[in-house]
Amino acid sequence: MTRVSTVSNYSVMTSNLMLAQIRQNTLGEQVSSQKVAKDLKGYAKNAEVLTAMRSAQAKIDGLLDQTKLVSNRLDMQETGINQLANSADNARKAIANAMAAGNAQTLMQQLQAAFGDAVQGLNTKSNGRYVFAGGQTDTAPTSATSLADLTAAPTTASLFHNDDYIQTSRIDEQTSVQTGMLADQLGTGVFDAFKQVQAYVDANGPFTGNLTDTQNQFLKGMLSTFQTAYTGTVTAQGKNGLIQNRFDNAKVDLQDQADTLTTMVGGITDVDMAQAVTRLEAAQLAVQASAQVFSSLQASSLLNVLK
Repeated sequence: MTRVSTVSNYSVMTSNLMLAQIRQNTLGEQVSSQKVAKDLKGYAKNAEVLTAMRSAQAKIDGLLDQTKLVSNRLDMQETGINQLANSADNARKAIANAMAAGNAQTLMQQLQAAFGDAVQGLNTKSNGRYVFAGGQTDTAPTSATSLADLTAAPTTASLFHNDDYIQTSRIDEQTSVQTGMLADQLGTGVFDAFKQVQAYVDANGPFTGNLTDTQNQFLKGMLSTFQTAYTGTVTAQGKNGLIQNRFDNAKVDLQDQADTLTTMVGGITDVDMAQAVTRLEAAQLAVQASAQVFSSLQASSLLNVLK
């Protein structure tokens, strides 16, 4: 007998067709976005774990960004301290060369150039801020520009304008370390060495040519003074280097943690593209099959029989 009533079949096939289309759309979104879902609701039981992972990820990313900034600052501190150390060493070498030649005709010009390097080193900037100024990062740590400024100032300390704030930075959530250095602590020994030379010149006249015994004896004493100043800056440079190593190691560790968390989060959120494409093709076939059956049911309606 010819079937003329298909209401229940229409209902079933309409439902199947709609479900197949929804699944096709869902899988299509997964393939295009390469993500399992666009919100936490789509991750069901993994939503809580995913939230915790993303929270940890945000903390690590914040620490990593801070560590990179601190590392950049430490690099600039290294540059400044190295320049300060070189100024003391170059001054010592200039004096030694003058003594060896028995002539100091150009000695003061060489010392002035070396002192200029010391000032430039102490006034080093990072991201537009003076790194040795303490908390007053918009004020140059020293206002001295020439050897004459050293003896013109009432004290060496009056030539430094940093405050006493030493910057502290976090390596990780549990550990903080002092990363800042101050211009007066770094530069006082070097400035005092240059000041002794300038004071001698102010009192006894400039070095104009061949060295006298008195001048030679004075310069001989200055060799050890500049060597002591140089040693002090090298010690500070070593301290800065140790801190640099700690932050470089921390940066590697944090990056490893960030990469691990990214992989773990991806294991929950990322779609296996090969499987997703296969499922999408199957869903498309299901839609086509449901549509075909629905079309077949239309052909077996009562109206078609009456026609």
